[in-house]
Amino acid sequence: MTRDSGKPIVTVLTAPGDAEPPGLDALRAQAEVRFASDEATLNEALPGTRVMMVTDFRTEALAAAWPKADRLEWIHATSAGVDALMFPALTDGPVKVTNAQGVFDRTIAEYVVCTILMFSKDFPNSIRLQQNHQWKHRDTERAQGKRVLIVGAGSIGRQIARLTAAIGLKPHGIARAAREHDPDFEAVHGNDSLTEQLGLADFVVVAAPLTAQTEGMFDRAAFQNMKPEARFINIGRGPIVKTDDLVAALKAGDIAGAGLDVFEEEPLRPDHPLWDMENVLITAHMSGDFIGWRQALTDQFLDNFDRWQRGESLFNSVDKKLGYAAK
Repeated sequence: MTRDSGKPIVTVLTAPGDAEPPGLDALRAQAEVRFASDEATLNEALPGTRVMMVTDFRTEALAAAWPKADRLEWIHATSAGVDALMFPALTDGPVKVTNAQGVFDRTIAEYVVCTILMFSKDFPNSIRLQQNHQWKHRDTERAQGKRVLIVGAGSIGRQIARLTAAIGLKPHGIARAAREHDPDFEAVHGNDSLTEQLGLADFVVVAAPLTAQTEGMFDRAAFQNMKPEARFINIGRGPIVKTDDLVAALKAGDIAGAGLDVFEEEPLRPDHPLWDMENVLITAHMSGDFIGWRQALTDQFLDNFDRWQRGESLFNSVDKKLGYAAK
């Protein structure tokens, strides 16, 4: 491995078996690029590395190989969530962290709107009836005027608010602290109002990052505070929800349904009871993934890398104590 090229060393950490991210030729013109996919290869690549691009948002390799990071200045995560990176040596140290905020916001919001409309227009049952060649007329709900509670009023939550408002729903947000006169929400409430707001919502959407404060936030008590006719949608992080409590709430009729893109354990095991629930919609952690998203992530990193080369401040800087990019 060449270590005296004179160019800054950038290490790209991918998941084992993943292909190289597309569009890195422009980076090779400016930096020595190394690749790693596990603790062993990262131990070899890290010495001398000044910048990391991390595409494996579940990785534990970085924490394990951290003692080898002798020159590291900046880590860029190609995901909105950075919870896997928030180990003490990183959060307490000087290394900057940025994330992919902005790349997936609109497509995640489109997914949420789609899920709300699928529930409102009873598309799960329509698909089942079509598969069985059954003609069965039903009346369905109006989405207009329904109240959507978006737990996590950051950049993704804001896009969800804009799109749900555009089709006539009333978006309310939950944030660390209440905000007055937010142009995209009917209101933004503080975390201390969550229980009250759960009881008022027709749709509850989790768009929060995984932190010590949000892990396990949605337990049986939270679901029992929701309306029995409300639907629950999670596009945030799986461990924010206690899956067994969600299953119990669905079976008991505490809530009317769930649209789930993320889970405590992924992939969801084939024999999990959620698969067979007719009031549950399941997708494979793909709510934000659009055709061309990998190239878009590289382009975002390259834009920030240019700023780093020029000594300018980086965009999407993560507050390591909070665990997300705070604006």
